[in-house]
Amino acid sequence: MALSAWHAKDGTTWLLETVWVLVGLPLVVLVRRRFPLTRLLYCLLAAHALVLAVGGHYTYAQVPLGDWVRDTFGLDRNPYDRFGHLMQGFVPAVLVREVLSRTSPLRGSRWLAPLTVCACLAFSALFEMFEWAAAVIGGHGADAFLATQGDVWDTQWDMFCALIGATVSVLVLRRVHDRQLDALATPRPSGN
Repeated sequence: MALSAWHAKDGTTWLLETVWVLVGLPLVVLVRRRFPLTRLLYCLLAAHALVLAVGGHYTYAQVPLGDWVRDTFGLDRNPYDRFGHLMQGFVPAVLVREVLSRTSPLRGSRWLAPLTVCACLAFSALFEMFEWAAAVIGGHGADAFLATQGDVWDTQWDMFCALIGATVSVLVLRRVHDRQLDALATPRPSGN
């Protein structure tokens, strides 16, 4: 996080993009003994923090890797923003699924997957409202945070990418996540 803040292209954008890590990391550390997470979720949260830190440092529209992808594949825009929104669905899906599996009667229910995806889509819509508020408050000063790159459908694409990310996450990671949830629920033998 410190590296991403150092010489960031826009300090306000860096803060707006990384606030989730600045709030989430201390929260995860604070509750780790009472509510430890699966190894899968810890790894995904770290990967998502990295994506947010890189996007915050450069602004999503100017991430060099995204420029390379745009130029290599002849795209109209830097796709790092789309990747960030895929992650905005993919990682929180595991978080939502884990919390619901451990704190509600939904574990093993057919409703777990669709409710997880719906929660991620709702968060994505809420995030788009934050972007809208930033645009209203900051005017053109919020352009780096919005990363629309001239796309009038950017909001809809962002939510669609989060929907795809959440759906893929639930479908692909379900079994490995369930095994780790089972291992987490199994009491460890005492060291006597």
